[in-house]
Amino acid sequence: MIDLHLHFDGSLLPRTVLELAREQGIRLPAEEPDELKLFLTAPEDCKSLNEYLEKFDLPLLVLQTKEAIRKGMYTLVSSLKEQGMLYAEIRFAPQLHTRKGMSQEQVVKAAVLGMQEAMAGSFFKAKLILCCMRGADNREENLQTVRTAAAFLGRGVAAADLAGAEALYPTADYEEVFALARELSLPFTIHAGEADGAESVEAAIRMGASRIGHGVRAGEDARLLEELRERRIPLEMCPSSNVQTKAVPSLLEHPILEFLRKGLTVTVNTDNMTVSDTTVEREFGLLREELGMTQEEHRQLLLNATDAAFLTEEERWRLRDVLERVLV
Repeated sequence: MIDLHLHFDGSLLPRTVLELAREQGIRLPAEEPDELKLFLTAPEDCKSLNEYLEKFDLPLLVLQTKEAIRKGMYTLVSSLKEQGMLYAEIRFAPQLHTRKGMSQEQVVKAAVLGMQEAMAGSFFKAKLILCCMRGADNREENLQTVRTAAAFLGRGVAAADLAGAEALYPTADYEEVFALARELSLPFTIHAGEADGAESVEAAIRMGASRIGHGVRAGEDARLLEELRERRIPLEMCPSSNVQTKAVPSLLEHPILEFLRKGLTVTVNTDNMTVSDTTVEREFGLLREELGMTQEEHRQLLLNATDAAFLTEEERWRLRDVLERVLV
């Protein structure tokens, strides 16, 4: 299994959040994992992406020290290993972890350390994607995120991203940020076509995004779909999350298999394991049981993820070799 779109803060287990809070003397609204889960997981009747994003508040509260970030990342990567994952790209926004005075560089160093400690001696590999954030007054923070990602490129970090309230802050407004990424030869993906329409996907492509986070609303523009197909620009699709954020009305109306059958390079991901209460295995199960995904389509989705991953050619060859042996 491979997950290319997995948020650190949205995937911490409730018991990890509780443990980090107790170590720091932070009071939470619940003292047991099952009770706390209600505050970390989006409800079935979640009304929008903005409501979904509220579930990140508590994890961010406890991830403001070097040790908390190291330990949180170690625990998350360890849980991915236990799930039998082969590869994951874990994303987060360093600027959201600086409330207690850490620099973005210090945040990333702590995250890389926790990730490397958890991967030691294992075939499972992970890399980090650093997210810039949509907002009204964080231009300098976003530029610093790009510089930090470039500084750590190949040393635990694979790319940059743009995340946040897409409908409130249009993708096209971040041209300057990703012009810097292009100047620094930093690969990047961009959240687009989730809360905003096909025009946000167009803007992300125009700015040079290697991949598109979500992209479900690309189907609003037939010409755009053809461009995505011809240029083989991967879509990081997250079915359960897309239903919760109302990017699609229901799972039965999710376009992932329609896009796949049209020849687009689509991949299956969790987005947030805790907020969406899911795993990659569960996402594939839903596609099989609810949308009629075939075994060959399952295979193609996994191979698409291998091709789309921010890997060196040698790393890609090794991952593809393992996949092709286990998918026989």
